[in-house]
Amino acid sequence: MQDMEQIYKEYFNTVYKYLFCLTHNNDIAEELTQETFYRAVKKIDTYKGECKISVWLCQIAKNLWYDQYRKNKKIINTEEVIEKQEICSIEEQFILNEEKISLYKKMHKLDEQTREVIYLRITGELSFKEIGTIMNKTENWARVTFYRGKNKLKESD
Repeated sequence: MQDMEQIYKEYFNTVYKYLFCLTHNNDIAEELTQETFYRAVKKIDTYKGECKISVWLCQIAKNLWYDQYRKNKKIINTEEVIEKQEICSIEEQFILNEEKISLYKKMHKLDEQTREVIYLRITGELSFKEIGTIMNKTENWARVTFYRGKNKLKESD
């Protein structure tokens, strides 16, 4: 295994350019590049040599970018919700709360696995693959369970 300092010098530009293509922002690309090498140092024991080290580093970089994208998306969504709540009148908020309560009551009637898949998908904003992994099932199982649960909720209207 090469020395991490040598790896850093050799692959910094590759990782940086890759992240710049994803982010289109110098500062974010540089920050994520630094974080990529930090994570690589922490997880170097997981590198098995089955792919080029540059591929492994870019995979770490991509995962960091996805994480940041999800966080920013949640921040933006939270800001949108706050703005909408300020615009809504008290009556509209009451109606929205009643609809939420009604939905949660309907969800409570679903079987435990279906309910958990729906919670993970909607409130946890997890992918079907992540849900499948959490529940020791396949991605397809999570998709089908979510779809069937959603249909049951529609039928109970």
